[in-house]
Amino acid sequence: MNVPELLAPAGGMDQLKAALHFGADAVYGAMKRFGLRASAGNFSPDELEEAVRLAHRLGRRFYLTMNIFPFDDELEDFVRAAGEAREIGVDAVIASDLGAICLLRERLPELPVHVSTQASALNRAACLHYLSLGCSRVILARELSLDRIAELRKALPGELELECFVHGASCMAYSGRCLLSAALTGRSGNRGACAQPCRWDWTLTEAKRPGEALPIEEDERGTYLLSARDLCLMPLLPRLTAAGISSLKIEGRMKTEYYVATVTGAYRRALDLLKESREAFDAALPGLTVELENASHRLSDTGFLLGPPEHPAGAEGFHQKREYLARAESDAAPGEEARFLLKNRFHAGETLELMTPGGIRPLTAQPFLRTSTGERMTTLGIAGEEILMPVDTQVRKGDLVRGRVRNHRE
Repeated sequence: MNVPELLAPAGGMDQLKAALHFGADAVYGAMKRFGLRASAGNFSPDELEEAVRLAHRLGRRFYLTMNIFPFDDELEDFVRAAGEAREIGVDAVIASDLGAICLLRERLPELPVHVSTQASALNRAACLHYLSLGCSRVILARELSLDRIAELRKALPGELELECFVHGASCMAYSGRCLLSAALTGRSGNRGACAQPCRWDWTLTEAKRPGEALPIEEDERGTYLLSARDLCLMPLLPRLTAAGISSLKIEGRMKTEYYVATVTGAYRRALDLLKESREAFDAALPGLTVELENASHRLSDTGFLLGPPEHPAGAEGFHQKREYLARAESDAAPGEEARFLLKNRFHAGETLELMTPGGIRPLTAQPFLRTSTGERMTTLGIAGEEILMPVDTQVRKGDLVRGRVRNHRE
């Protein structure tokens, strides 16, 4: 079975390295301008060059997100930046605005263009128009059902690739084109500066009772009427593959390297098992679904894929079963010392979990050397410290260490 490309987010260099280490076929990230995640770390020109070089060295691809809706006085700079990115070697630019797409195709015809989901492409006519402009891929609007995706794929020429989101945060607005943030805070989501007011805990006021906030209680947690559930399409991977989707996209350029590693690793293993056999995928699905709960997430559903999504009420906060403790900075065989970069506190004697591209393995924490002072220690809670710790299992550079979230009930 030919499985789709697995496309992972890279909000910065740490996330990019995690995505590549844990099996992404391609990554997407932005420069400091022209992307819709202005608060992510993003990439300077030098960092972008390094990121593209790292991806290409491993035979992977880097797509540059330039999906802002630019004004007239920004278009020349927009095209110039895209040209510089092409010189660096990005494999495609992801764009939303029709005018920007037309200019990119006119001025930089050798630069592949992927049409962003912000363009709301959900019918054959729109997709064919983008193909006529020379776009090589359309990232479908999130409002499409699985049946409509399959019908659309059959109706379109094979040279036009189709991509869809499979996991991550969703927006309550149509194709994410929200005006609420700009209206309430002056920060436009369509300009990369969304304040996410849909995630706020709202109350109600009444004209004759000025200044009196009346709670609208769904339950004891408050009310989050606008907060959409996360998307999780892990169980639908066989149907998405059969439908002919070319690329499966994980949302999350604002997420941590731990989140990127957890989700990318789970979907990588799922797709590899699906390629092996449907039976192997089905047998592993329950465990892989649980694995996704180890990273920060909201309540999830399947979006519009199987019909209308769940009502957003209740998706008010994050849940997480495991916490990120350390990243391996060197290889080590069992019995050797590995170098780790500390992220959170753990204690010698604890049974931890080592996250590897092949799956999760137990790792027993040992007394370790704090390299900055030469002290042998049993615990340390200073993020960014380098330690040397004996390991009882094979460790590779880029593997992550995690442990149970304190006070979390399994």
